[in-house]
Amino acid sequence: MSRRARSAFHGLLAGLIVFAVAMPGRAEVSEITVAQQYGVSFLPLMVMERDKLVEKHAKQEGLGDVKVNWTSVAGPSVMNDGVISGAIQFIAVGAPSLITLWDKTRGNVQVKGVSAMTTYPLYLNVRNPNIKSVKDFSEKDKIAVPSIKVSTQAIMLQMEAAKEFGDASYAKLDPYTVGFSHPDAMLALTNNTGGVDAHFTSSPFHEQEMKIPGVRTLTTNYDILGGPATAVVIAASTKFRDANPKTYKAFYSALGEAIDTINKDKRAAAKVYLEQAKDNKNSVDDIYAMINAPDYKYTLTPQKVGKTADFMYKIGTIKNKPASWKELFFPEVQNLPGD
Repeated sequence: MSRRARSAFHGLLAGLIVFAVAMPGRAEVSEITVAQQYGVSFLPLMVMERDKLVEKHAKQEGLGDVKVNWTSVAGPSVMNDGVISGAIQFIAVGAPSLITLWDKTRGNVQVKGVSAMTTYPLYLNVRNPNIKSVKDFSEKDKIAVPSIKVSTQAIMLQMEAAKEFGDASYAKLDPYTVGFSHPDAMLALTNNTGGVDAHFTSSPFHEQEMKIPGVRTLTTNYDILGGPATAVVIAASTKFRDANPKTYKAFYSALGEAIDTINKDKRAAAKVYLEQAKDNKNSVDDIYAMINAPDYKYTLTPQKVGKTADFMYKIGTIKNKPASWKELFFPEVQNLPGD
């Protein structure tokens, strides 16, 4: 190579190096979608939406403007499909949905828990006076759950059935379940629509159902699991997290800030719920009483997720058994005192 050619080559190489250094890293997504269900348990997400906390933390991460779409769905099935396909980036689901997704996606997008979000009771409410325990349900009864077989409530029924009828009969109550959103299930229970005479529900629908003559609580997820249990977790795919680490961090930081905001002033948080949920059936005092109860907690720490996973593995719902609850979650929360 001539001196002139070598000079030109080195000049080109130097230019490419300068260009490479000046080029920013591959851009992260500029838009995300967050999916949730209905009820006061999703209050942290409502605070995040109202106060634009994800957008705030995204800018702190140097991402500029990030558009956040907030959507509400009746049950976990749509969210599960969405996070696998990549159409939805963050989903708020029950622990069983997270466990199922973790098991099914180990070979592809690898869905894991971002963190817990809400620990609270789920109430199995019944209006049939002849139902004294789950042993008394028959084909004449319909139990409303967010999604049959896969929702937290459906798994809780299976755990209770296994306890009452034996492990081999864990699915004995499945034929009696019907899929309804909590608002629709409450209406069906009130009007006895379609034979619905039981609803495995959460606040504030539980408190409203307690006002219906003859309705009472048969059991709760706390009774079934033996103590306080995470009812809602946030999940995302490893594929998304790896490709968008700053966006992921912005969401996680925003969630932590929302939870701190709620816990510092729960009465103000109750007002946010009424506004965001457009709830005209409850008062600030009603919502405050719910979220200020000793057994209701907004926290990033998972509880009883490992026990739920062990049951699902035992009955064959999942093929792989996590070594511990930590295997189900991303590293950010693995140092917390979960179980």
